[in-house]
Amino acid sequence: METFLIIIHFIITILLMVVILLQSSKGGGLAGVFGGGGGMGTVFGGRGAASFLQKATTILAAVFLGLALLISYIDKGKALDQSVVAEEIERRRASSSAAVLPTVPTGEATTGQTIPMTTPTSGDSGK
Repeated sequence: METFLIIIHFIITILLMVVILLQSSKGGGLAGVFGGGGGMGTVFGGRGAASFLQKATTILAAVFLGLALLISYIDKGKALDQSVVAEEIERRRASSSAAVLPTVPTGEATTGQTIPMTTPTSGDSGK
């Protein structure tokens, strides 16, 4: 149901953009093709396109707002286990090569054995 509403919302969004772009501006815009320019042989007549496009814009805007509120109301009840960012961080940590690197012994007994601690001498300066 939610997917269907999102698809309808997307279609309404595209239609709303088209209807807004078709309305005539001071320069005539794209509405001149459909009757906004006032020329002969237009589709809607002299003033028909402007009133039709205004009504279509109002209706599509109301449907857009209503669907946005409905989708947010439906989605509000769903609880998320984790945020998307936290899931991505955990996925990257699990797949990184740092997760399989050997650990450095600390000198503490891990399985009942003691690991001897050695101190570097002056000759072990790394040269």
